[in-house]
Amino acid sequence: MQSPFSRLWIGLLLAGLAAHLILKGVIPALTAIDSDFAGYFVSAKVVSERQDVSRLYDDLWFREQVHRYGAESPGNVGKFAPFPPPTALLLLPLTGYEPLTALRVVTVVSVLCLFCSAGLLSAMLGWKPVDAALFVLFAGDGLLSGLRFGQPYIVISTFCLLGYYLYRRHRPWAAGLCIGVFTPIKYYPVVILAALALHRQWKVVLGGAVAIAGVALLSVSVLGWQVHQIFLSSVFSKHLMGRLSLRDEAPPFSAVYQSFDTLFNRLFILHPVLNPHPLVAAPSVATLAIVVTKTVLVLLAVMVLVKLLRNPPANAVAPTIGIIGLLVMLIAPATATYTCVLLWLPVALLADFFVSGGAVASAYFVLAAYALMGFLPYGHTYPFEGRGALTVLAYPRLFLLLALFLGCVHALSRRAS
Repeated sequence: MQSPFSRLWIGLLLAGLAAHLILKGVIPALTAIDSDFAGYFVSAKVVSERQDVSRLYDDLWFREQVHRYGAESPGNVGKFAPFPPPTALLLLPLTGYEPLTALRVVTVVSVLCLFCSAGLLSAMLGWKPVDAALFVLFAGDGLLSGLRFGQPYIVISTFCLLGYYLYRRHRPWAAGLCIGVFTPIKYYPVVILAALALHRQWKVVLGGAVAIAGVALLSVSVLGWQVHQIFLSSVFSKHLMGRLSLRDEAPPFSAVYQSFDTLFNRLFILHPVLNPHPLVAAPSVATLAIVVTKTVLVLLAVMVLVKLLRNPPANAVAPTIGIIGLLVMLIAPATATYTCVLLWLPVALLADFFVSGGAVASAYFVLAAYALMGFLPYGHTYPFEGRGALTVLAYPRLFLLLALFLGCVHALSRRAS
């Protein structure tokens, strides 16, 4: 039983995190448009007004539409790339509103999803509601940037939690539909379907496939085939390499998108404008380092997954989702802070799995690394990028995620041995 003193500190922590979220995330989102929201809103306006949607990936034309609809934000002129075409359908119900009003609606929906996510975690893992709420709020900067930029990741992560909750309640088709519905817009939920496929949960996988196919068919029927052809032939491959625009010919460099791709590009590729001071100008070393690093990480994950499948513990699906979820985030070519809310399900499942198996130290390690990623002072680390060897210091989230992954690989390997 907790002492009144402990309950007081937990209450103060929860209140502080909630106040931080409201002041730094909710209020700014209700006040002004910032950064990425234009891509979602303006693309929906283009569709609703039956403009030429085949030009969505023309950055110059799209910026003209951003100006036309009054969706500009300081320091960001807006673009649609690298979003998949179904993204243009996301905010169609809000196109009758002014851009700021639409952002306010999106913000309210995201905040409601925070409550839903905490409730789902509490219900499916047996956590106390206050613990579940703290876990959600410890996403920190991921929540703030997701709210301020009008990103859909909070909603998507909530649907992933709902899908897993329904799977645990033996409603596989509904679970698959929840997991798959946003996959054509943001690919990450396919991680959960892949993990469930490894454990032969075919009804969930088929439900996900139905949702994915349904959204894809809806997108083609509304937007036409041409914009999808442009995406598949010219945008998708660049997106997989972290190049976030049709016009991007240079490899990605920015530490804002923390990944091994941008790290090794910063260290070893010379670019007169974007990266004039690499550690060593050796592009082949950058390519080799990226390939070797990702290959090693994939092999480590495969090793653990094979052990889990050969000698599956109770609820082996949970660590499978966890380890694949961490791996995909770690090898992605470009991840922003707001994408970290997608770690809710993988991290929660890993922490709960370790606690249920008596590995409390591993659970605390997982939760501590997750919380640190949410509250690192990134504004003090980004200035190190592009300064030779000091560039490494600009990537704390990447190395925290790496430590989290390696720690889980070690703990799961020991348990499965």
